[in-house]
Amino acid sequence: MTIHIGAEPGQIAETVLMPGDPYRAKWAAETFLESPELVNETRGMLGFTGHWRGNRVTIQGSGMGMPSLSIYANELIRDFGAKTLIRIGSCGGMQEHVALRDVIIAMTASAVSTPSATIFREFAFAPCADWSLLQAAAAAAGRREVKTHVGGIYSSDVFYDERPDLNEQMVRHGILGVEMEAAELYTLAARYGCRALAVLTVSDHLSTGEALPAAERQSSFGDMVEIALEAAFA
Repeated sequence: MTIHIGAEPGQIAETVLMPGDPYRAKWAAETFLESPELVNETRGMLGFTGHWRGNRVTIQGSGMGMPSLSIYANELIRDFGAKTLIRIGSCGGMQEHVALRDVIIAMTASAVSTPSATIFREFAFAPCADWSLLQAAAAAAGRREVKTHVGGIYSSDVFYDERPDLNEQMVRHGILGVEMEAAELYTLAARYGCRALAVLTVSDHLSTGEALPAAERQSSFGDMVEIALEAAFA
């Protein structure tokens, strides 16, 4: 048990999927895992452990933003022995060829700053996904009828962005989508020698203003979760 995770020793699996929304963690656990057990509800950040095709999996909410994810990822790795951490969540599309409901598999995650930035000082660390997970996720996506993109994303510090000039540069440099957590997850995985990946569903688009209604978001996320699970145990 830690400050933010109320699980007992042995209740957290070595493979952890991390949606931002705790209720999305509940939905994913009940939809995809066999016999999911509630192992954490501290501060309402739900976590469940169950099995997928005989493999033990925990699905733990991370909250919104890199500071919140950093808390949960640090405790999962240091105190509960997590070895593979995969973010599953929504993102905003940034390129014209990226559409709503598409899946983005994040090869790299650029950021203005992360909670780990003070460690590096003037050094610009380049957070990237684990190659084995990236390769397996791309293969899993190829077996599905869902349009998938593999490339760089942008992890933003803010949801209500007021930097259109920065967004223009992200688009110019090929960034596929924007979210708020992956850069710190990739950095922590590198620090602790773990595997990390982000598999994201495009729920809105920065240039077109399109957005999935809340009711449709949940039903559109199934492919993302299955891709993440297949990648974890490839």
